[in-house]
Amino acid sequence: MQDPSAGGRLGIMRTEVVTLPGLPERPNEDWAAAALPASGGGGTVVVLDGVTPPAGDDGCVHDVPWFTARLGGALTELSASRSDMTLPEVLAEAIRRTADAHRDTCDLSHVRTPQATVAMARWDAVTVEFLVLSDAVLLLESPDGSVRAVLDDRLDRVPDEVLRSHEATDRLRNREGGFFTAAADPEVARRAVTGAAPRAAVRALAALTDGAARWVELFGAGDWADCFGVLGKEGAHGLLARVRSLEARSDGGAHGLLARVRSLEARSDGGAPWPKVQGEGEAASGVRRWKLHDDATAVYAVL
Repeated sequence: MQDPSAGGRLGIMRTEVVTLPGLPERPNEDWAAAALPASGGGGTVVVLDGVTPPAGDDGCVHDVPWFTARLGGALTELSASRSDMTLPEVLAEAIRRTADAHRDTCDLSHVRTPQATVAMARWDAVTVEFLVLSDAVLLLESPDGSVRAVLDDRLDRVPDEVLRSHEATDRLRNREGGFFTAAADPEVARRAVTGAAPRAAVRALAALTDGAARWVELFGAGDWADCFGVLGKEGAHGLLARVRSLEARSDGGAHGLLARVRSLEARSDGGAPWPKVQGEGEAASGVRRWKLHDDATAVYAVL
């Protein structure tokens, strides 16, 4: 990041952070934060979606919320206080710190060791930096209202027949030719989708876990520009309320969609992933672990 004194103008940052558990009886495995650095200039946003492991051993005595809280806390601290570090360097150091916190008690080499998807953004008066790893989503809105979606689509490119098996999926988890998540290896930070934009070219941004992004990706209720429009008019809570409404609705197009998801759930073997179902009238396009009700988190920031 460049020094805020180098130029540009800083407005008043407004943020909204909302997270909802998928089911009230289960802990929320998402994690989110928005922060200002000590200088008061610029800001940072961090969103994590903890990966729910299949039933069985994952080599760790800790649960997913323990992991996301520690990784998220480290990411927030480092991204807000260490402007000399790039976001991949921040992610690598945060993964290293978190791994060190349970290296003596857990098998961090286990393929299902606690892990998370990541979406991050950091900005000052000059530049907006961003990073996405796995299926979290970052949206950037320009002053003219156009919206850019920053996506890591590697999980979507894994063949359907592989994703139908947990074991086959594990063989591509954090492997070349597969997909990557933030687990225990700091080197994974080099695999993240990263970039930067001029601060003047970004009016607002949003970071979403896939539980919130399903408004677009699963339900097909609109495109990313429509999604950002909902955030601008109704806030993060409004978007999540729309997702929950689509999940719960029992008539019209949503009924057909959820009936298909439930049917696929009933046919799956041993907890295998459900096919990725899109909006009515669209073909299914791959297989993912879509839950009927997922933890959902959205952070909306006006820069």
